[in-house]
Amino acid sequence: MHPSWAFFALHVVLTVVSPTVLVNAAAGTVFVRPQVRVTTTFTNFHARIMDHWGGGGGRFVTISKGSRHPFEGRTYGGAKRKEIRGTRAFGSGYPYGASNQSTIAGRPFPFGVWPLYWDQNFMNSSEYGPQYDAIRPGGFLVYAPLRTTQEHFNVTDSEVYYAIGDRESLLLTMISYVTWCHVTPAWPSKFDPTSPNSTIKLENVIQYFRASSFALASPAYNNTFARTSVSDTKDSTPLPEIMEHSPFRQCIDEVTENALAIMNRPPDTNLAVTLILVLMWTGGLAIAALVLTTVCTFYILRATRKWLWSGPLAYLSKLWYRLSSMMKRRMNARKWEMEAIKEARRQELAYERYP
Repeated sequence: MHPSWAFFALHVVLTVVSPTVLVNAAAGTVFVRPQVRVTTTFTNFHARIMDHWGGGGGRFVTISKGSRHPFEGRTYGGAKRKEIRGTRAFGSGYPYGASNQSTIAGRPFPFGVWPLYWDQNFMNSSEYGPQYDAIRPGGFLVYAPLRTTQEHFNVTDSEVYYAIGDRESLLLTMISYVTWCHVTPAWPSKFDPTSPNSTIKLENVIQYFRASSFALASPAYNNTFARTSVSDTKDSTPLPEIMEHSPFRQCIDEVTENALAIMNRPPDTNLAVTLILVLMWTGGLAIAALVLTTVCTFYILRATRKWLWSGPLAYLSKLWYRLSSMMKRRMNARKWEMEAIKEARRQELAYERYP
């Protein structure tokens, strides 16, 4: 294992908010299923889970009013993995809640996370700006370079892409990049899209994912339609030829689409209670049926035994007695006949000797 890959795995184990731990005692190993916990209230410990490689779906939930959450009253969750892909237009990739295509302000969070924000309050994105970094699901925004070597792909040194998103999502996805696309491991850096010295600009984004909360970008690409301010626009500058047909770009694109953490289906407590009651009811019925079957079997066997001894078995017993008695009489008669023959023979021999 590459030592950098091991460091990434260790960091995720230590920093992911709510991992599910699977222990294999026989093999002596511990497997961690990376997850991110999303909390929207302080009234209880209920939370939704964002799962790496998860399928998403289920019903959406509303952030309760009175929770003092900056986005109280908005819905989150419910989107499925197959809906994760957006376009090159900021604000794309919303399965629901994007009726106003000119702004992302006031929109819900279908995948559980907030969208990115850009400089100049583009499309009112400053609503999700750095003032709320402390409570942003998955942590503050970061970016990381995605490079590989010619050992695995036919690339040049200038073919470099960048992943942008919340810290936990990018860390989790980086492990998948390293595993499946042979990306050279790189620790993320904090991303400030409002800085004039930022490595990545709005125009460099080549693909948005997860309701514009995660993006792949390249400084070698410049989308002149990026500031159109319409999230459902189909207009964009074509990718350079080498980038369009790059197997490396296609690999990281597919891994992002399939591995990026999204919100899980919520547990259905009503269904769980119903299942428990059904199991209890069916379990009670099963026990009653077992007792009833045992009692019925006992009486049936007892009645069958009585019938057999008073009916067929009694007849067979009498028949056997008669047959055995007849055979015994015949054997005795034969025995007496043989003794009579022997006695007559002795008398005949005696007469011949003494006439």
